[in-house]
Amino acid sequence: MKEALVIIPALNEERSVGNVVRSILSSCPMVDVIVISDGSTDQTAIVAREAGAKVVELPVNLGIGGAMQTGYLYAWRAGYHYAIQIDADGQHDPADLPKLLDEMGRGDADMIVGSRYVERTAYRSSASRRVGMVMLATLIRMAVGYPIKDTTSGYRIVNHKTIELFSRFYPHDYPEVEVLVLLHRHRLRIREVAVEMKERQAGRSSITMMRSAYYMFKVSLAILLEVMRGKEARREGKS
Repeated sequence: MKEALVIIPALNEERSVGNVVRSILSSCPMVDVIVISDGSTDQTAIVAREAGAKVVELPVNLGIGGAMQTGYLYAWRAGYHYAIQIDADGQHDPADLPKLLDEMGRGDADMIVGSRYVERTAYRSSASRRVGMVMLATLIRMAVGYPIKDTTSGYRIVNHKTIELFSRFYPHDYPEVEVLVLLHRHRLRIREVAVEMKERQAGRSSITMMRSAYYMFKVSLAILLEVMRGKEARREGKS
């Protein structure tokens, strides 16, 4: 079984993806890197390939969930033991990769989330984002029964069992939070490890104010429905 695959979903990230790939291969040369160019119309695929990554070019934009599931399906079929998600915009620091791999090697988690909030880091967010994070963390604690502080972090490592699950099903629109509930439903273990995060190197976020409002509504509804299903299942088990 191969060791680890870094999956980078990318939409029109030609200005940053090359530096991200080179930094990953420099910080952690034992991993393979695949960039999922999610319907990009710029030179993302060419730049990523020249930097040393394998590239899958999706003919249309599937969104972050579809791009990541493509990467997990590749990882499953290729037999990787671990898969790591890293953003193409340079916010995730590849210097933390060896630590995440070491932590996963302990065998006490099926997913490890690279967290901005389990320890004090240099990361600073806006007041509105902090409010949203507190709301989501509260809902997630209701759903899974224990705290996960950085519910929206896209810097994650999963083991072979989780790769197989994600290759079959992965939430599509804004999957980071919903995935936590999915893993809990399948009785898989989640843990957080402190990492540093930076400002994006280039471009701008696709998450507008309207999309943020839609995100909060959709994800909150999905979590609340999961909490209700869990309560109903417990009631049925007692009867």
